[in-house]
Amino acid sequence: MKKFNTLLVLFVLIITFTINGAYTQEDENIDDIVDIEGEDNSVITDEEPEDEITNASSDAETTILFTKPVYNGLSTLELPAGNLVELLVGFTNKGESDFILESLDASFRYAMDFNFYIQNFSTVTYNKIVKSKHEATLAYSFIPSENFAGRPFGFNINLNYKDANGVSFSEAVYNETVQIIELDDGLDGETIFLYVFLVACVILTLVGGQQLLSSLGRKSRSSNTRKAPVEMGTANPNNVDYDWLPKETLNRINKSPKTPRQSPRQRKVKKTSDD
Repeated sequence: MKKFNTLLVLFVLIITFTINGAYTQEDENIDDIVDIEGEDNSVITDEEPEDEITNASSDAETTILFTKPVYNGLSTLELPAGNLVELLVGFTNKGESDFILESLDASFRYAMDFNFYIQNFSTVTYNKIVKSKHEATLAYSFIPSENFAGRPFGFNINLNYKDANGVSFSEAVYNETVQIIELDDGLDGETIFLYVFLVACVILTLVGGQQLLSSLGRKSRSSNTRKAPVEMGTANPNNVDYDWLPKETLNRINKSPKTPRQSPRQRKVKKTSDD
């Protein structure tokens, strides 16, 4: 029992230290991260890029729709950290010439100054032709970094396209502040530790109860197996041990009439008188 309890305590301590070690890892500080500009999922905070040239054609009209998570446009857009975000970009050609939709890219910016890049996402190339008076829809998805949970960022989505004459356009389809949130739909380390601790307590209680019941059962069996002393009264003057005899034999000995012992002379006199 003591050995089992010791192993159980060691197991609980190992689980505790493991989870605490995972919690002690600090999140990356975005003010101290320096990465190469232009890479996917890169973080750039110590350099201020040149002002972007954002222009759009008067013959083009764009719309955006967030499908995961669904956004109604009435409040600040909340994006789940570490989870997939999906959106659709609609393009309408209102002009007389064709347009070629080249690529779509997105990035997180510093909320107080959109000139500072925080995280760049992949640039998706489409090269899709949209004829005059026609529409097209582009699908785009990305995953926000888990390190940005609980922080607001500027979210910018750019659509790059050109007309039939080769004139390039870059339109900011979305350029608003969003909130990165952390979803609580999974088991975190604290919850796992709580479950492990409860299981350990239940196991310890069951083992303790089993040991208690076993000790009580042994005491009960030992008390029942003890032999009751045989009362022989005065029929056992020589202190003879009759415990090895069966109970029926002892009962017959106790019930048989007791004849006093006679000396040889008394027996001879009695025999002569009888003759």
